[in-house]
Amino acid sequence: MMIPFIFAKRNCMKNDSSDEFYKRLKEELLRTSTWPSDYLYKFIVPTDDDKIKAIERIFDNTGAVIESRKSSKGKYTSLSVTVNLADPDAVIKNYREVAKVEGVISL
Repeated sequence: MMIPFIFAKRNCMKNDSSDEFYKRLKEELLRTSTWPSDYLYKFIVPTDDDKIKAIERIFDNTGAVIESRKSSKGKYTSLSVTVNLADPDAVIKNYREVAKVEGVISL
């Protein structure tokens, strides 16, 4: 079952409010999903091969399916990552890793 939970968050927020956000996300995922489950991540990143590859490396060897699409002007690339995860902690771990990539927006 694909988890339908999608949210928007600028990854430049790395403070207590971010921790509170992830706490609420975990509670929501526990309440609405059965684990393990497929999870769909959506990211928008400035079109830069190094940034895109950095995100792809986070999901290496996980069985993730990654689809990418450039914006009409080519300035941004959207990445959709579908991966089967054991629990909400794994979901949040990946969000925190992707947040380290400068300029990424999580949807």
